[in-house]
Amino acid sequence: MDHIDRIVSQWSSARPDLDVGPMETIGRLLRLSMLLRSEMENTWKTFGLNSASFDVLATLRRSGKPNGLSPGELLELTMVTSGTMTNRVDQLVKAGLVRRVQNRNDKRGFLIRLTDEGMTVIEAAVTDHVETQHRLMDGLSVNQKDELNGLLIKLTASVKTGAD
Repeated sequence: MDHIDRIVSQWSSARPDLDVGPMETIGRLLRLSMLLRSEMENTWKTFGLNSASFDVLATLRRSGKPNGLSPGELLELTMVTSGTMTNRVDQLVKAGLVRRVQNRNDKRGFLIRLTDEGMTVIEAAVTDHVETQHRLMDGLSVNQKDELNGLLIKLTASVKTGAD
């Protein structure tokens, strides 16, 4: 019996009138999320990054646009607020990992581009990030991973529909 089992058992005893079945699944998902996040944060920390800085650098790297992305494009691809994005970019500029360059297509705007150092950091960080993710998923077979992914897609869609 693990921590979640104990909690569910206690609630079942304390409130037998409630169906606490979903508590077991959601509790495990929340606990797993915390564990996964902690492991990934340890990986990012090795490169002097946190989730926010990794997110921006990884987005710039995977975008396929070597000239950089506009702040609006970054916002769209990372789904954070503009104030948060400005702060993230400012911190990365100070660290020498990105720079702002004039947007040739919009003289009033600018693009955010990886510096050479930023490219070096994100290349190494994303390699370790993927290795960490593989290590974290090693306990499941390929079929189990596929099944879990399908169930998570279904649950996410169900929760999103209910939230709309």
